[in-house]
Amino acid sequence: MRRRTGFLVGGAAAAVTALGAGALTYGGGGDGAEDSRGDLPPATVTITRADLAQSKTVDGKLDFAQRRPVKSAVAGTVTVAARKGATVTRGQALYELDDKPVTLLYGPVPAFREMKVGARGSDVLELERNLVALGHGRGLYVDPRFDEATEAAVKQWQKSLNRTPTGRVGKGHVVFQRDRVTVVRADAALADQVGPDTAVLTVASTRPVVRAELDQSDVSLVAKGTKVEVTLAGGTTRRGRVTGTVQPQGSDGEGAGGKDSPADGITVEVTLDGGASAVSGKDATATASVKFVSESRKGVLTVPVEAVVALRGADGGYGLQVVEGTESRMVRVETGMTADGRIEVSGSGIREGLKVGVATE
Repeated sequence: MRRRTGFLVGGAAAAVTALGAGALTYGGGGDGAEDSRGDLPPATVTITRADLAQSKTVDGKLDFAQRRPVKSAVAGTVTVAARKGATVTRGQALYELDDKPVTLLYGPVPAFREMKVGARGSDVLELERNLVALGHGRGLYVDPRFDEATEAAVKQWQKSLNRTPTGRVGKGHVVFQRDRVTVVRADAALADQVGPDTAVLTVASTRPVVRAELDQSDVSLVAKGTKVEVTLAGGTTRRGRVTGTVQPQGSDGEGAGGKDSPADGITVEVTLDGGASAVSGKDATATASVKFVSESRKGVLTVPVEAVVALRGADGGYGLQVVEGTESRMVRVETGMTADGRIEVSGSGIREGLKVGVATE
C-alpha cells in the first residue's frame, strides 16, 4: 500500500501559507477532480462540526473605568481619610476636612463657589436636584435660583449631617460627580495638610474593566467591539468586549504596565458583561487572563489542517481524500478559516461524520 502524499502539514498559520502558495500537491490522475480513485491513506479522521476562533491570550489587570483625582477646593487638615476600595454614593462623605464631611453629590458641574441665597446657575440647579433625591426638598421648586426654599432645604440637610445649619453650602463642602464612585486610591493620609488643588483621593466608575498590553502587531485586536473572554483569579470566566485604548496611570504614576512596559505596546481597555456585578471578592484585586477573539465561525465543518490536499492541475484548488470502505476518492473542497490546527471545509457531498485521509509523519 502506498503512503499518501501531498498533504498540508503544520499549524494554522502554516496551513494558510501552504494553501495560498499551492506548493503541496496531490499526485492522483487527471486534475484531481471528484471521483478520482486512489489507494487508502495511512490514517483517517472524521469531519466534525465545530466553532472556530482565531485568538490571542495575554495577561491583564482588573481596574475601574474613568479614573480621576478629587482635589480639595480649600486648605485644611484631613481628619478622616478616604477608604480605598469603598463605593461612595450620593449623600455620603468622601473624606473629612477639619472634622467636617466632604459630601458626594451627583452632577456634571463642579462645585466652584459658595452657594447661598441670591446665587443662580447650573450648580444651584444640580444642588436642588440632590436635595430632592435625598428627601430634603419638600416644597422646593427645582430651578437654577437659590432662594429661601433652597435655604430651608439646605438647613434640613445640614442637620441630618450634624453640621451647623447655616443654609449655605460653602466652597469645598461638596464634590459633584456624575454617579456613585469607587475609591481606588487615598492620596492624602490622616492628618495631612491639604490645600487648593491638592489631590485627596482618586476615584473611578464602579464599572470594572480589564486593561491588557498588546503588541503593535496585534492592532487588529484593538478595534472597539472585539469580543474577549476573561478568566479571573478564582477561575471564573466572564465575557466582554474592547471599548478602546487608554493611557492609564498605575499607583506608582507609571503607565499600566509599569516602568518595564514596552514603549511600542498598546494598552487595551475591556469592559466586562454584567457591569459592576461582574467582579466580586478576591477577583477584584488580582490579574486576569484575557483571550481576544479576532474572528470566529460558528458550527462549521472542520478537519485537521493535515487532511487538506493541494490539487495539481490546471484548475488547482484543494481537496479531501474521502474514504469509503476499502476505496478512497478525492473530493474538491472550499477552505475557510483556520484556528487551533483545524480548518473550515465545504463542498458538494461534504458532511459531518465523513471519513477522510490525513497525513502522518
